[in-house]
Amino acid sequence: MTATFSLRPGDAALKQWRAVIDGAAAKLDGASAASIAAAQAIVDDIVAAGTVTYGVNTGFGKLASVRIADADLATLQRNLILSHAVGTGPALPDRIVRLILAMKAASLARGASGVRPVVVEALVGALAAEALPVVPAKGSVGASGDLAPLAHLTAALMGVGEISLRGETLPAGDALARIGQKPLELGAKEGLALINGTQVSTAIALTALSDIARVFDAALVTGALSVDALKGSDTPFDPRIQALRGQPGQIRVAQTLLALIAKSEIRDSHRFGDSKVQDPYSLRCQPQVMGAVRDLLANAAATLAIEANAVTDNPLVLGPGEIVSGGNFHAEPVAFAADILAMGLCEIGNLSERRMALLVDPVMSGLPPFLARDAGLNSGFMIAQVTAAALASENKQKAYPASVDTIPTSANQEDHVSMATHGAYRLLDMARNAASIIGVELMAAAEAIEHHRPMKTSPRLEPVLALVRERIAPLDADRYLAPDLAAATELVLSGAISDAAGLDSFAEFSS
Repeated sequence: MTATFSLRPGDAALKQWRAVIDGAAAKLDGASAASIAAAQAIVDDIVAAGTVTYGVNTGFGKLASVRIADADLATLQRNLILSHAVGTGPALPDRIVRLILAMKAASLARGASGVRPVVVEALVGALAAEALPVVPAKGSVGASGDLAPLAHLTAALMGVGEISLRGETLPAGDALARIGQKPLELGAKEGLALINGTQVSTAIALTALSDIARVFDAALVTGALSVDALKGSDTPFDPRIQALRGQPGQIRVAQTLLALIAKSEIRDSHRFGDSKVQDPYSLRCQPQVMGAVRDLLANAAATLAIEANAVTDNPLVLGPGEIVSGGNFHAEPVAFAADILAMGLCEIGNLSERRMALLVDPVMSGLPPFLARDAGLNSGFMIAQVTAAALASENKQKAYPASVDTIPTSANQEDHVSMATHGAYRLLDMARNAASIIGVELMAAAEAIEHHRPMKTSPRLEPVLALVRERIAPLDADRYLAPDLAAATELVLSGAISDAAGLDSFAEFSS
């Protein structure tokens, strides 16, 4: 863990959630204690009065009409968790589980869920100790909340299941003992409060957004590099063109591309007397395409920022004697956001792959075929472009909207669901695919620049090339390229490329 900072429930910024993803521990603002205690007291009063209240002293879902005796209320909550922990598939990555713990703690701390402070403390304590429940990725339909994955999370805090303790997977009870945290014993309503909610789908989507923002920034960098390597024009990025249309993302992307290419020796070498009238769309229309993508990312970020701070369990404690059933657990906003992000990822990859195709085409580039030295004996980047094409096509297949699907569950009580969780989960793979597409272009554009030496590209892009050359040597002859592509992909996903160029779209979304 790199740092600890304070989260204010209901008012955390996207940059704070990203800090949790990247390894920071979060503690809750001390002001939340009073809200937690007030809501808990309302639940205690209802239990003492014997008032029949959903989720407190009744069954769940289709069994809501069954009244549960006071003596069985703790068993009711424990049974709920154990019966709902039926997820499957690979475990969610640690960085996502970290974020789920923080989001769930912040949501419960807003004082509308009726849990005791010890519940919130268990979540925060596990996060601080890097004791991360092993949560299967599959099994949620995104309503009524992320039931199965949150049940696994809760069960681990109860000592059931497994916990990854600083990278070592242990039986949950053993891991809790190592960190000195008692297994959680649930009181009235607490199990339901813990497993209702959209924290899993939101955490996955927000983690994916963090990756996608880095992919987007890197794509602007490689797009600028490709323009320079192909001796393209920066005239289409003229701010007057963008102002006449008025789309904010287009204006911002054009500004960025101009700044990235500014003062390039390569660009200046053909600024006058260039015989080309117009560049292909994948170079010329970057502000229009990537600008539209940027606007979509910003819209999704706004939705996820709200959802990350939301209270999404059910029923909710609204005041003395008022525990009211609603539907905040339905993750439709997250599902739509995930679908938007999937479409954006497709276009980032489509545009990059087309630029890569230009780079390896001697007719379009004026450079050696496939950027190979001694072409024929060497194949250069021939099949690297094929890999980019394959990944771009795979992303298109994955982009089918999850939000348009629904299957009734719980004996038709939960008859419309969002499918937000797997809609978000596919984004992780799609983002890595897109990062690899950008990685292919990064390698090829860097190689193309080598063919223009001793001229230099711009002051903003030369540090990017230097970073690439620290990991990936020029392609003087054919070699085993897979490690190079892996290195390029990690440069994209780690944010190293965007950092080297001075870009951070995620921070702009947070402002």
